[in-house]
Amino acid sequence: MLAKRSAGRVGAAFAFAICVAAAQSPAPLRLEKTIALPGVAGRIDHMSFDTATQRLFVAALGNNAVEVADVRSAKVVGTITGLAEPQGVLYQPEKKRLFVANGADGTVRIFDGLTLEPLRSIALGDDADNIRMDGARRVYVGYGSGAIAVLDGDGNEEREFKLDGHPESFQIEDHGQRMYVNVPQSGKISVIDRGKSGAPGSWSTDDATANFPMALDEGGGRLFIVCRRPALLLVLDTKSGAVVQKLSTVGDSDDIFYDGKRRRLYASGGEGAIAVYQRQASGDYSEIARIETVKGARTSLFVPALDRLFLAVRQEGQNPAAIWVYEAM
Repeated sequence: MLAKRSAGRVGAAFAFAICVAAAQSPAPLRLEKTIALPGVAGRIDHMSFDTATQRLFVAALGNNAVEVADVRSAKVVGTITGLAEPQGVLYQPEKKRLFVANGADGTVRIFDGLTLEPLRSIALGDDADNIRMDGARRVYVGYGSGAIAVLDGDGNEEREFKLDGHPESFQIEDHGQRMYVNVPQSGKISVIDRGKSGAPGSWSTDDATANFPMALDEGGGRLFIVCRRPALLLVLDTKSGAVVQKLSTVGDSDDIFYDGKRRRLYASGGEGAIAVYQRQASGDYSEIARIETVKGARTSLFVPALDRLFLAVRQEGQNPAAIWVYEAM
């Protein structure tokens, strides 16, 4: 079922956040606008973006729906309902298809990216979660007690990689064969050679646990892991797997992104902040800002083509759920 919703008012929390962002000198992120998500309640999970149409796809997990927002008009222009705890969303631009991973029934559902009409449903197992795409436009979906399924653009399963725990965030090399996977149940990072079928290697997160978000600077040879216990950002060397730096970060983080243009990192956390890190001339990273948001706003999406970071903000009191749009400065 498709429905259209109009954007609501911007709450007082938005005005407060503008003041907070403006107080940064210089501000690495500027809060530009919000996109209200009227009627969306509960948890909001991950997002995807269609550059051609400037639409943002938002997994409204608590509503069992995906909200489709036009970024230019800052309005919701469509909704996909009847889902089962959507967690990961991925827009495939060549085929104009939207893949949605559902946690409650373990399906990946494919929709026409323009009309939002359903095309196909693939049953993987339980807890279909994070979803990514490689340079060949294959779709990777983490699910179950330990697997990543590889689908072609039509949803046909090509192969599967086994893990020893449920996969959380993972990253795929564009110019190499490796895939890095956070496996918090085993407290490690699995390193998979996609050209081989053997057991994956693994790297340690030292004494930090609950490793959920991940980002990759492939050219710079750095992998970034955020752990929740304690709240730490780990910087790993992708040649050796060694942890070369540890920095404090925002609590309850669920997303981190690497901004290659500015050599920065953005980590969003449910504690109520975005932590921003800058690579220095030495190659080390340092925190340059911690921008206050609201409690529970832990998922985000950075779109390099727009220089924009989208932050998912849950409904709070009379303030509707919304996407806060930050410009990278």
